[in-house]
Amino acid sequence: MRIISYNVNGIRAAIKKGFADWLATNPADIICLQETKANKEDVDHAHFEKAGYSSYWFSAQKKGYSGVAILSRKAPDQVFFGNGIEQSDFEGRVIRADFGEITLINAYYPSGTSGDERQTYKYQWLKEFNAYLENLKKERPQLIVVGDYNIAHEAIDIHDPKGNKNSSGFLPEEREWMSQFLLNGWVDTYRNKNPETTGGYSWWSQRFPSVRLQNKGWRIDYICITQNLLPKLKTATIYPDIKHSDHCPIFAELKK
Repeated sequence: MRIISYNVNGIRAAIKKGFADWLATNPADIICLQETKANKEDVDHAHFEKAGYSSYWFSAQKKGYSGVAILSRKAPDQVFFGNGIEQSDFEGRVIRADFGEITLINAYYPSGTSGDERQTYKYQWLKEFNAYLENLKKERPQLIVVGDYNIAHEAIDIHDPKGNKNSSGFLPEEREWMSQFLLNGWVDTYRNKNPETTGGYSWWSQRFPSVRLQNKGWRIDYICITQNLLPKLKTATIYPDIKHSDHCPIFAELKK
C-alpha cells in the first residue's frame, strides 16, 4: 500500500502546473489531497481516470475553500464523507475510506494564521478530532491519518524555530497536542524512518520566491499510523522537487 498525502492548494491550479502528468507516473496506490478548493463537478476527471484512479470528494460548503479528496487505484470497501462534527463537515475537512481491516482518514486541519478566532477554532477542532479518532479506534483499530496537520512538531521540523516560536503552527499548545497525540499510540512515519534528518520540509511560504529555493520550510504534513501498523511500515519520505503547490507530496509505503 503506497500512500501519498498532498495539499495541492487548489486542484485546478495544480493541474495547470502539471499535476496530471505527475499522476500518470503512478506515484502511489492511494493519493490523499487537501485544500482541493473545488467541488467534484468542477474538475475534469479524465485526468484521474486516465491514470487509473477513482476519486472520492468531500468539499466545503463555501466555494473555493478547503476540501479533501482521495484518489485510489483500488476501490475502498466503503467511504465516509465527513466525521459528523458540524463545523468541520461544513468546511470539508475529513474523508474516510476503509480498505479491508485498514481505515484511512484524510484530514485538512484548520490553520490559525488568520487570527485569534481561527486559532481558537483550531484548538477546538483538534480536541474534537482526537475524540473522533479515539472512538473510531474501538471499532477500527488499524488507522492511518494523513493530511496537512498545520503543526510543525519539533524544532527539527521547521527552519527557524526561534523566530517562529510565537507563530501559529509552532505554538507550544499545538506542539503539545502533537506530542500527546503521538504518545497516545500513533507513529509519525517520516520521523520514524528519518529520525535525525533535518531540512525535510513539506511547506514553504509563497510570500518570497527565494524561500523554497533556500529550503526555508516547515514540515506540517504527516502520514501517521497506529502502533499496530508499525511492523508493516516499509518506508517514508518527502518529495520536495514536486512543485504543483506551496506544499509537496509526502509518501509512506506499508506492506500488505
